[in-house]
Amino acid sequence: VTITTRLLVSHLSGIRHYEKDITKVKEKKEKANRAFKLTRPYEDKEQNEKEGKGIEKTDSVKPRKGHEGEVKSQNSKPGRRDKEFEQEEYYLKEKFESVIESLKIFKNDPLFFKPGDQFLYSTYGFTLLSAVVERVSGQKFTDYMLKMFRDLDMLSTVLDDNEAMIYNRARCYVYNKKGRLVNAPYVDNSYKWAGGGFLSSVGDLLKFGNALLYSYQAGQFKSTDGKLLPGYLKPDTVAMMWTPVPKTEVSWDRDGKYAMAWAVVEKKQQYGCCRQQRHYASHTGGAVGASSVLLILPEELDSEAIGSGLVAPPRGVIVTIICNMQSVSLNSTALKIAREFDKEKWIQ
Repeated sequence: VTITTRLLVSHLSGIRHYEKDITKVKEKKEKANRAFKLTRPYEDKEQNEKEGKGIEKTDSVKPRKGHEGEVKSQNSKPGRRDKEFEQEEYYLKEKFESVIESLKIFKNDPLFFKPGDQFLYSTYGFTLLSAVVERVSGQKFTDYMLKMFRDLDMLSTVLDDNEAMIYNRARCYVYNKKGRLVNAPYVDNSYKWAGGGFLSSVGDLLKFGNALLYSYQAGQFKSTDGKLLPGYLKPDTVAMMWTPVPKTEVSWDRDGKYAMAWAVVEKKQQYGCCRQQRHYASHTGGAVGASSVLLILPEELDSEAIGSGLVAPPRGVIVTIICNMQSVSLNSTALKIAREFDKEKWIQ
């Protein structure tokens, strides 16, 4: 088979995640699909009523009360253990000297499916991606990333190295089997730098979000007389990163699809004066003792304002939340915050 970097970055490679048993992975997917299909008759009934068509009523189908991310939030109550974190490999303590060395964890394991056929979120897919970066750049992946963070002025973003003295490093917490809050166990993240091995701050993540949003919008501002600096990335590159990829899915927002390392919801409105779906990009993070989200809601730019030169990028709302507690679902909260700030801006 051939595995491309695009397949890796969109989690279509077939490389396993923490679960080694393909049967359990398939069962989990089938269960999720069944749960989704149970909501379809209700949604189809609503749509047919809008179009003036009848549908047989049934008591066996109950309406879904929210997005998948919001349902997940309801299931992530304090004291409730997330089965995802029962996988042994979350708690590895071995220190790896390079990302190439850490490939030994999964390199001899079979692929779960043919690359490109199915979506399966895989931290190890990103470990392989970091090895590609290391070989192409000729630098250690960690050195390459730290230089990039410096370029982005993210000076508080560092490796989650247990031995280093890191100023303001937060203590992380988990709930034990009895539902009591305890200190998170010791882990070494050197096996997955690219998939959860960096420490950051809210301020740095806002800088990261602004840099991406600026790059995304910079190409739309043409009447700036050369005063507008180029973005860190080309506008087409960010647009490509935020374009949904077929056959992907997103667990924390069923309106979304996975793109290239980002979950994306596209702009959509089916009926006048009805629900509007705004374009945004986001990603959640889960680690032993910590949860996070970064959400970018670009402003829908007015062509006249752009042409007048009275506004400049970045234009939009960026929300980031970092929580030093495990298994906290944050995407729906971030989206609600972003919408409130966006609504307030338009009122003004």
